[in-house]
Amino acid sequence: MAKQPNVLHAPAPTGTQIDRLQAELLAGLRMSPKQLSPMWFYDEYGSQLFERICRLPEYYLTRTELGIMHRYADEMAQHIGPGAALIEPGAGSSEKTRLLLDRLQSPSSYVPIDISRDFLLESANALAKDYPTLRIVPVCADFTAPFELPVQVSWAQRRVVYFPGSTIGNFEPADGHRVLATMRTIIGRQGAILIGIDLKKDPDVLFHAYNDAEGVTAEFNLNALRHINRKLGADFDISAFEHRAVWVEEQGRIEMHLVSRRDQSVLIGTHRIEFQRGEYLRTECSHKYTLEGFAEMARAAELNVARVWTDDKQWFSVQLLANLASSS
Repeated sequence: MAKQPNVLHAPAPTGTQIDRLQAELLAGLRMSPKQLSPMWFYDEYGSQLFERICRLPEYYLTRTELGIMHRYADEMAQHIGPGAALIEPGAGSSEKTRLLLDRLQSPSSYVPIDISRDFLLESANALAKDYPTLRIVPVCADFTAPFELPVQVSWAQRRVVYFPGSTIGNFEPADGHRVLATMRTIIGRQGAILIGIDLKKDPDVLFHAYNDAEGVTAEFNLNALRHINRKLGADFDISAFEHRAVWVEEQGRIEMHLVSRRDQSVLIGTHRIEFQRGEYLRTECSHKYTLEGFAEMARAAELNVARVWTDDKQWFSVQLLANLASSS
């Protein structure tokens, strides 16, 4: 029988934590244009919706990255080496991770990190059944904020952060730089980062990837408001907003928005936020990179691009980053 993994998780939100979340939410809603953190997508239902998005015909990202992993995972595992602790922020269902775990030589441990505790435990338990000898230590945390890594990581010969799915593109460049710098601290001098990067391509392909015919992405976007209502007691009328995603050439990114269908007022705690009809609430940015542009961003975080794997169309890349200090 597989040993069930123990989860290191944040305690139930305290009043202080709820106050902080509300303050951060209000700060974003008072900006011009109004903004939400993508963290609000990911309650349990939102995580399930994202897994559905990954299987949509328009959403090329997952199947393209999976194709790269199927083709090159053996080579990636050789570069990672034996005895590694594999640390995966924003772990999701771990489908791509299995392709690595199947090929890694005697991995020390696997540390999935996700903000959705129930979804994290479900995925970790499924992995534990299939990898009964692997030490799996889930951590429920927001990886963009300070969190504690389990002690098991210190036992590994090498630390490797696995960050697939082009999640780095969801950050503004300055914030993405900070995330990479945090990862560099986690891996130490001799570690590595294996990261997925979505590449610039025909804007029509990008548009349809975020405006699917089935409407799953729209439901995912609107679910952020449901999450806020439940967590903070707000009174967003979900039917009063609609999903919209657009390509912004000057910024090199897709932007997802919720658009107010009417003039309305939303109560969050004791605070009222006014929306005008047609007003945009930005929920996510997804930056697309050139290979040269991402290499420059990595260097700014004191990381070196050691290896790049792409698909035949060069729509997506998986890149191995090393600490610049390791070559000095």
